[in-house]
Parts: sequence; C-alpha cells; structure tokens
Amino acid sequence: MKKINSKLSSEQKLILFEEATERPGSSILNSEKREGSYHCANCDIKLFDSSSKYESGSGWPSFYESLPNVFETKTDHHVGYARIEYHCKNCGGHHGHIFNDGPKPTGKRYCNNGLCLVFKEK
Repeated sequence: MKKINSKLSSEQKLILFEEATERPGSSILNSEKREGSYHCANCDIKLFDSSSKYESGSGWPSFYESLPNVFETKTDHHVGYARIEYHCKNCGGHHGHIFNDGPKPTGKRYCNNGLCLVFKEK
C-alpha cells in the first residue's frame, strides 16, 4: 500500500482507501466557482483544472476531464452493476466513478468525492 497522509480525517481515509462514498450534497466544493485547481487530499498531486468543473446535479463535484495520466481505473460491481472507478495513480486513493453522461467536449463525468480533493485558488 502507498503512503497515507497522517493529516487525513477518518472519513477521508475511509473514502480514499476503503472505497466508501460521501453523502451527496455534503461537499463544500460543490459550490466552488473560483479559478484554480483540484489536488488529491492524500498526496497533493494536481488532478483537475477548475475549467473542467461543472454542475452535474449529482450532488458531488463533477468534472468533464482530468489532467492526463493522473488516474488508474478499474471496474467495480458494488451496487449490482458495472461502474468505472478511478484512483489516484500516485497514491492509489479512490476518488469516484466515471460516467458517460457528461457535457462536451468529452461526454464524461468524473464524479468525485469532495473530501478527496483540495482546492487551490489560482
């Protein structure tokens, strides 16, 4: 297992390393509109630019694309059907799921647990 940041809360550890999910609508990042970037809460690698964030109505911070080569994916069946799960390539932390119902130009929705992200204003 990769290094776990000792400053993470127990809920962050549960989501990042045991693949739990935060309650929809609970993240303060849902309403974040400033220009900046989103980083992994565990290892601080930059994952998303604010320009790719959009309001999906899902209750979680959503992005139509990530930065290149920052995630690894796998298929999970935890809810009874296949979903694409994504993890930070640097530390292995679970961030969320990718769906094919996002906006142009990618058509993707990276549905991210807000507790797994740190926003840094530009």
